[in-house]
Amino acid sequence: MKRALSRLVASILVLGAASPNASDPTAEDLVAGALDLMRGATSHIEFTMRIKRPDWERSTSIVAWSRGREDTLIRFTAPAKDAGNALLKVGDGMWTYTPRLNRTIRLPYSMRAQSWGGSDFSYNDLSRSDQVLRHYALAIVGERQDGEHTIYTIEAVPHENAPVVWGKEVWVLRDDYVMLEQVFYDQLQVALKRMTTLEIGQLGGRTLATRMRMERLDEPDRWTEVTTNSAEFDIELAEGMFTLFTLKSGAT
Repeated sequence: MKRALSRLVASILVLGAASPNASDPTAEDLVAGALDLMRGATSHIEFTMRIKRPDWERSTSIVAWSRGREDTLIRFTAPAKDAGNALLKVGDGMWTYTPRLNRTIRLPYSMRAQSWGGSDFSYNDLSRSDQVLRHYALAIVGERQDGEHTIYTIEAVPHENAPVVWGKEVWVLRDDYVMLEQVFYDQLQVALKRMTTLEIGQLGGRTLATRMRMERLDEPDRWTEVTTNSAEFDIELAEGMFTLFTLKSGAT
């Protein structure tokens, strides 16, 4: 019963987003559509993370599952030294698991903006949850045409006392909800890091950003790229997928 209810709620969330190319969408419509495009009611995604530093470079393989806008399980699968390291987000709770230490840690909000796996992505960046809809005031501050698409610039300013670290985020989205750019500002409104879409393609029957780069704006020779290799949406997931048991056991 709980499983059927959760899938129903997730489906309602997805269907509640505005249709692509809808006339006069709101900022909330566009951001919700972007989140639902990458998550669906449920999803199973495999991707590669490439971390570039001035004196070294490495790649890792990662698999992720999601349900609705809030629940996510992400696990390293390669290389061997990283395999099994995992992140679980359920509602407002977030945990990490390190098999080498056999240790599960619940992450407070203050730690969720920290680097994950030595990359330029934070725990929050990778979970792609709906916190921007819940904790930020959204407004369309720019609009332009690019061929057949309308491109929207959306400013996200956190509500007072919101449990977030950024002073502002700016999203650039196409009218079909494809994310083109996301810029993160500190409390002094200085832009610190930027995520840019480098490739757009078809996966899982959807048009998606398939390669994205996150970089710190003060260190252009340091960046992390995430390439989506495969994606499935609106699929059946195991009853206990988003649990601490699955986080630790690796069962899927």
